[in-house]
Amino acid sequence: MRRLISVLLLLLLCLPSLAQNDRKDVRAGNRKFSKDKFKESEIDYRKAVLKDSTSVAGQYNLASSLYRQGDYDGAGVALGRVEESGRPEVYFNEGDVALQKKDYARAVEAFKNALLQTPDDLDAKENYIYAKKMLENQQQNNQNDQNQDQQNQDNQNQQDNQDQQNQDNQDDQDDRNDQQDDKDQSRQNNENQMSQQQAQQMLRAIQAKEKETQDKVNKEKAAALKSRQKEKNW
Repeated sequence: MRRLISVLLLLLLCLPSLAQNDRKDVRAGNRKFSKDKFKESEIDYRKAVLKDSTSVAGQYNLASSLYRQGDYDGAGVALGRVEESGRPEVYFNEGDVALQKKDYARAVEAFKNALLQTPDDLDAKENYIYAKKMLENQQQNNQNDQNQDQQNQDNQNQQDNQDQQNQDNQDDQDDRNDQQDDKDQSRQNNENQMSQQQAQQMLRAIQAKEKETQDKVNKEKAAALKSRQKEKNW
């Protein structure tokens, strides 16, 4: 798969400028670019586009310099400014930038536009097929992710429903337990009350027995005293 920079390195030496006053800066940038001085070449290319914003060579080569520095967003912006030139190289390199950004839909569109200009470009065909395959994989992965998210959501809903059902069942059981506790407490209170009544009855019975015994003793004492009195008088 042909890469962006190798193509730009060839083309930036031969693309004509649309204005005379930017050629000096473009050529200076080309010399620095060929020595891998990409940041310095970027400065020259920016000078060129400041002098002539329509400079195809300036914008095109600026994109190359930014690409080599890993600034794919900036490279895409620079290429977009010369897209109307209709050059197949611009479309091709837009596709390559899009591949770096994993924007496969944009890459497919860019390589298709390049092929419309140069149908025999084998590199463009290869990249178009690759980008289309990656787009299909991306869409399939997105669909799988959506399906997984939906499955996870369904599972979560099911778990929530089960948890709610369990909670409802627990609440019902707690209510039944509370009712049973109330019954047990009431029965215990009744049993305690009965026990108190029985104890009182037993106490009264004991007291009555003691009184009966005391009355009997008193009667016996009184009878004995009366008997002694009679004997004494006689």
